[in-house]
Amino acid sequence: MEYNTVEIDGKNLTLSDVQRIASGSFVELGPDTRETLKKSQDLVEKMSQSSEPIYGVNTGFGYLANQKISPAQQKQLQRNILVSHASGYGNPLSQEETRLAMALRLNVLLKGPSGVHYALCEAFRDLINAEIYPIIPEYGSVGASGDLAPLAHLALPLIGQGAVRYKNREMPAAEALKLAGLKPYELQKKEGLALVNGTQIMLSVGGLALLQAIELLDLADKITALSYEALMGSPKALDPLIHLARGQKGQIESAENILKALEGSYILNDNHAPVRVQDPYSLRCAPQIHGASRDSIRHSKEVIERELNASTDNPLVFPSEEKILSGGNFHGQCLAMAFDIAAMAMAEIGNVSERRLELLLNPQMSGLPAFLAPDEGINSGYMAAQYLSASIVNENKLLANPSCTDSIPGNVGIEDLVSMGMTSARKFRKLVNNLRVVLAVEITAACQAIDLRQQKVLGKETSELYKKIRAEIPELKEDRIISEDIKTAVNILERSRGIEAFHETFCKR
Repeated sequence: MEYNTVEIDGKNLTLSDVQRIASGSFVELGPDTRETLKKSQDLVEKMSQSSEPIYGVNTGFGYLANQKISPAQQKQLQRNILVSHASGYGNPLSQEETRLAMALRLNVLLKGPSGVHYALCEAFRDLINAEIYPIIPEYGSVGASGDLAPLAHLALPLIGQGAVRYKNREMPAAEALKLAGLKPYELQKKEGLALVNGTQIMLSVGGLALLQAIELLDLADKITALSYEALMGSPKALDPLIHLARGQKGQIESAENILKALEGSYILNDNHAPVRVQDPYSLRCAPQIHGASRDSIRHSKEVIERELNASTDNPLVFPSEEKILSGGNFHGQCLAMAFDIAAMAMAEIGNVSERRLELLLNPQMSGLPAFLAPDEGINSGYMAAQYLSASIVNENKLLANPSCTDSIPGNVGIEDLVSMGMTSARKFRKLVNNLRVVLAVEITAACQAIDLRQQKVLGKETSELYKKIRAEIPELKEDRIISEDIKTAVNILERSRGIEAFHETFCKR
């Protein structure tokens, strides 16, 4: 299998695959999936003819499940659920989120218990590889029966309905299929329901945000090391003995990361005399603070990894037992909680970054000119950069409030407690993007402080960070438009993202 193709079979999808698919890798169906799907589909066909009510096959949906559907109407029923539930509104998901959501939904179908035909999976694969992207509005999911509304929008192009983006142009799905040489698919029994029951929209949005959060955690440790150098901090607080004595895994890792970034630095020199006996918490307790977030992100990652290969349909088809069982695997509570926990964890990284920024700008703490201005008074330096950081940290504190503790029942009380998981995913995405700006402000100020201190003997990794910033942002020698510095720093941090570093840190198996 080529590196630019990801084989999916419902069982083995990883976070590394997720990033590759979102970035444009083609998808192919696993070799053993055809036989698995046929067994499930055969059972659906057999039981659909019986007098026993099979939810969503020979009955209506939700409150309407007590309505019997005749065999002649069962295919129409599957089309109707797609068009009736495509009720979303708002800005569309990004191309990366949409492509990933399509692949995640296909992965669920290939697992087997969805009870769909192999031909549907082939049609789905062809849609992804042709880069025909459904327009999926971001609002409409309450995470009850999964992401019903956005998944309906995702599935519409399969039957030639809805709007898509194809070759950088928005157009009707039927037109895009014709241009790509594809035909609309005719839904069979249960297949419309199988396409809309699940958590793959919130999983795509929140999962991609998690990948970025993981990268920002490592970056936050390195930026903290740079701030240590800028503030002449005491490295004693990083001694492994302290962190091993507590035994918290994330704390130990963050302390190791900061120390590793400082290898070769002047502050690790035996002749270095720290200016304070004890540094403020934002420096001294950085491993404890970052580490707690690291542990929370690790938990969220484990939940998300399990969900990648989960059967999230209703009902589920078990051919070996000859059972079709109605349940609630589509409920998004596990993801909603995971994203809310991750949001709180990353909000705290922003909180402590802004406090280190305050240390850098405060002459009583840094021993440098106020606001790192080269000529105090006529120049204001990075005074207003703290306002930016504070405003974003304030918003992140609001975004860190959980969505999963709220519920607005629907479907005349059948869906009486919902997860609001898509809200959790969307606000987590926003929070992570905000955090990159907060870290960009800190690293910009840290580089300025190092220049004013005229201390160039930096650690191996901190020196690399410093050089990346200074390659595009010169030392501040007189006031200029600060937003341009911050924008450039954000772009530098964005370009620093990389799948290999991520894989090394969190995807070892």
